[in-house]
Amino acid sequence: MRDWLIGLAVAVGCVAASWLLLLVLARRLPPGILRDLAAFIPDCLTTVRRLRKDPRVPRRAKIAIVVAGLWVASPIDLIPEFIPVIGPLDDIVVVALALRYAGRQVPRDVLLAAWPGEPRLLQRLLGPSRPGESPP
Repeated sequence: MRDWLIGLAVAVGCVAASWLLLLVLARRLPPGILRDLAAFIPDCLTTVRRLRKDPRVPRRAKIAIVVAGLWVASPIDLIPEFIPVIGPLDDIVVVALALRYAGRQVPRDVLLAAWPGEPRLLQRLLGPSRPGESPP
């Protein structure tokens, strides 16, 4: 029993150390697309939280956004997180699809106001404005 607990503590310590290392490395990235991509998931989580509380967001879009947020928070992944580079890929794809769906349901200015990151990244994800919608 004691060996199992020691192994678990070592595993948790390794995961925490790797997260800390990734956080330090992400903060040291120069401005540009790599830094934007490193901040994508945290920005998405902030956007999910903000849109979930916004009364201008339709219920269908809120459900899609909450499901995407739960997907990111879930420990079960299609691609394990510890695989370098492609580990968070399934999270990014699910969140991008949910934001794109919400982008069709929610006015673009509401999404842009909820997005804490670089606006051009979200605008690129959402695609061109719909007819009759004012560009940001």
